[in-house]
Amino acid sequence: MAARTWRANARKSAVHSVVDHVFARQKGPMALVVRTISIARAQVRIGLAKLAYNIKRPVRLSGKVAPA
Repeated sequence: MAARTWRANARKSAVHSVVDHVFARQKGPMALVVRTISIARAQVRIGLAKLAYNIKRPVRLSGKVAPA
């Protein structure tokens, strides 16, 4: 493999390793499936999923259990 190709793959892998877990979390436990009529509705649904992810993330990272 050429050195240029190796460096390009390394850069892409670094980005994927940071981003992929977010999408996996949204698609799995949050059940994010976008089947809407308009782009605006899809953007709102994705935005709400991002908001929920960002609200839950500090709790998950701290290891504490949220009160029921």
